[in-house]
Amino acid sequence: MATSGSPLHAKVKQLIIDRLQLDGVAPGDIDDAAPLFGDGLGLDSIDALELVIGIEKVFGVRIQDEEVGAKALASVNALVDFMRSKGVVEGA
Repeated sequence: MATSGSPLHAKVKQLIIDRLQLDGVAPGDIDDAAPLFGDGLGLDSIDALELVIGIEKVFGVRIQDEEVGAKALASVNALVDFMRSKGVVEGA
């Protein structure tokens, strides 16, 4: 399970903010365990597509399909766990 506050968590949060142009949101404002969609950060399907593209571009990790994406994009912790399972390391 992901350790909150790791360097990879910080990079993921910054990617979310940058790719989705979340003006006024700081990495510390994003709860690692909170849902990224719906009641959590409030992202939608367009945001999901933008994140998938950003993750592939920045980290070289491909989210194969919608089912995998739904699990991987559930929260920052879930995304970090998914990326680690694909070989992404803290200093990536």
